[in-house]
Amino acid sequence: MTEKLRRYEKIDFLGEGQFATVYKAKDVETSKIVAVKKIKVGSRAEAKDDVFGHKSNVSLVFDFMDTDLEVIIKDNNIVLTSANIKAYMIQTLQGLDYLHYNWILHRDLKPNNLLVNAEGVLKIGDFGLAKFFGSPNRINTHQVVTRWYRAPELLYGARLYGTGIDMWAVGCILAELLLRVPFLPGESDLDQLTRIFQETWPGMTELPDFIQFKPFPGMPLKHIFTAAGDDLLDLIASLLNVNPLERCTCDQALQMPYFSNKPAPTPGPRLPLPTSVKRQPEEKPSLKRKLLESMDGASLAKRLQF
Repeated sequence: MTEKLRRYEKIDFLGEGQFATVYKAKDVETSKIVAVKKIKVGSRAEAKDDVFGHKSNVSLVFDFMDTDLEVIIKDNNIVLTSANIKAYMIQTLQGLDYLHYNWILHRDLKPNNLLVNAEGVLKIGDFGLAKFFGSPNRINTHQVVTRWYRAPELLYGARLYGTGIDMWAVGCILAELLLRVPFLPGESDLDQLTRIFQETWPGMTELPDFIQFKPFPGMPLKHIFTAAGDDLLDLIASLLNVNPLERCTCDQALQMPYFSNKPAPTPGPRLPLPTSVKRQPEEKPSLKRKLLESMDGASLAKRLQF
């Protein structure tokens, strides 16, 4: 236990919640910077597997992530280009596709749960509401997902739902990346429903909390996302389809023309970051060239001739 305790050195306090405290720490064996989440437990019996040996906390060690998508979206000094947004969306959908492939619903996707490190790598975090899915008879709570990213079937009280709830949240996040403000900031579940565009949705009236609204004309997406091309509008429409059975999956979304059309996604190391995040300086190209040329004594230009 003593060896495990000494492996991680605390560097800074990052935050505290009702059930855990998070620290920035250093792994003395590898010199890697990590995030240590100390989860508070109720008894010594529950803490018997505490890797730090504190007997009052179970500590989880994660990759340290420098910032999150919410911070990036709100930073007025950052310009988010089409290529930047595409890069964030590809990483989000690839990560979510892995979860869904393994029968896991995240159930709380939002910008501040999409963590980004100094190299532009995005990872999905905060699995406090995550749950296995797949059983046709499993009844779930509908009180999941932060309201602004909550799918309409959840707002109507659905207890049986699938990957569509995560896909809706991704659509809201994409819209927020484009607008730089939350797309559907409802103040209550009822207000949230009035902000969602109505389309044909078989079975909607059978949901537990269904309410009949007066006819409300929807606004075309083109009028909201005025600079978006047709390929991007198609992706948004597919993610934000009110009928969960017609909402696209991660794999279907990644196959849509938006991701293969120009511009290409920005490489991770070139994605914009808040000024508070320091990126490791890139190796000078001239040094790379010298190293390559020294490998066999030939010039790089000569070795690239066909």
